[in-house]
Amino acid sequence: MKLKTGQKCAFGFGAFGKDIVYMLIASYLLYYYNVVLGMSSVFIGTVMMAARIFDAFNDPVMGIIVAKTRTRWGRFKPWIFAGTVLNAVTIYALYATPESMGDSAQRVWLTVFYFAWGITYTLMDIPFWSMIPAITEPGSDREQLTSLARTCSGIGDAIPTVLTMTVVPILGAGSSMADYRIGFKWWALIIAVVFVISELVCVACVPERPVAGNEKPGKISDMFKALFKNDQAMTVVVSIILVYTSINICGNLVLYFFRFDVGNEGAYSIFAAVAFAAQVLVMMVIPLLRKRFSKSCLFISGFIIQIAGFAVILIMAFAKLYTPQSWYILCLPGILIYLGYGMLNVIMTIFLSDSVDYGEVMNGTREESVIFSMQTFTVKLASGVAVFLAGLIVDWIHLDTSATVQTQDTLDALRMWMTIPSVILLIVGIFVFKRFYKLDDARMEEIKSKLN
Repeated sequence: MKLKTGQKCAFGFGAFGKDIVYMLIASYLLYYYNVVLGMSSVFIGTVMMAARIFDAFNDPVMGIIVAKTRTRWGRFKPWIFAGTVLNAVTIYALYATPESMGDSAQRVWLTVFYFAWGITYTLMDIPFWSMIPAITEPGSDREQLTSLARTCSGIGDAIPTVLTMTVVPILGAGSSMADYRIGFKWWALIIAVVFVISELVCVACVPERPVAGNEKPGKISDMFKALFKNDQAMTVVVSIILVYTSINICGNLVLYFFRFDVGNEGAYSIFAAVAFAAQVLVMMVIPLLRKRFSKSCLFISGFIIQIAGFAVILIMAFAKLYTPQSWYILCLPGILIYLGYGMLNVIMTIFLSDSVDYGEVMNGTREESVIFSMQTFTVKLASGVAVFLAGLIVDWIHLDTSATVQTQDTLDALRMWMTIPSVILLIVGIFVFKRFYKLDDARMEEIKSKLN
């Protein structure tokens, strides 16, 4: 089906809203519970890792439920609406821990509401991204919608990343940890409201492809078989895990880096703004780049650019090329890292949509929701693994969050853990893609002709 410009914009607005809430959790939950509330970083990481193990079962099941859904409002929209409202409640609760609670009660609160956040995010995220292959055909129309959606999601990522450490002290009317606690609560509420509004616009304006009268939901066992027989979808899933884990490890440690190594925590917001501007820009121009370069070429380029960014920031750190006043030199590697990440993010979504068409041709079944449930799972898995590792790293390197000055050994370890694991994961990602991914532009044209 052919979408109108307004409908595409509504879908993009939905992508913007859902990534605001995701990034507030992915980038600041560890900081909030560890630094603001004083909770053990190891415990926080363990809770998040346990939630990801639960997701290994929950997310594919949700994908199957969506695939089997038949309502007058469509397969996807009811779940997007319900998941959004429930998720908005949980994200507010996560940042509104009652002040009367002791440490043990806070740990229970985090565990309960973080699991609830993961479940409700799944409710809306799987059907949201499943709409792309369901309402577009392979080729330029799909790539344009994906680029627009990922550009908008990049802007959504940037809002909490850039503004949180500026807005929280303002909303809390101070810079003490008690003030931060109040500021985070009101900031989470604002983001939750924007999230609900954006998804309501998406649900109201974006049409679904009508389900044919003779189209019946398949058996659950057949859906799982189709998923695991789709080798191209599995290759993309592995790439998603590697790319998201690499960026999230750095993302969870970089605020500690600016606070304790650079010595200018306030500069982080500007650094993040510049980096995310680069990400959004490259996402916007992907359709133009596609006129000259293949998807595979852009994908490999994204890996290489990111690796270069991590290498540059590590060199700058050990050469101590920055001071609290001249921190802005770090914007160069930040731009490189997020340029590469933006390219990878758009192309991976296109690849996953293409794997849906590939699965239909190869296996005779079309399972958008089941395949995109793996994206939701792997994105959350990468976030959970990264926070788990970051929590362990903070403990391993003996980083004292209550101290203003850290030992040189601690700072050196922070620099290496923030960059080297990410480089290793990206190198593995290049190998996996070159070895196993086969859906080049010519193959997708062949698949499109078969489907038509």
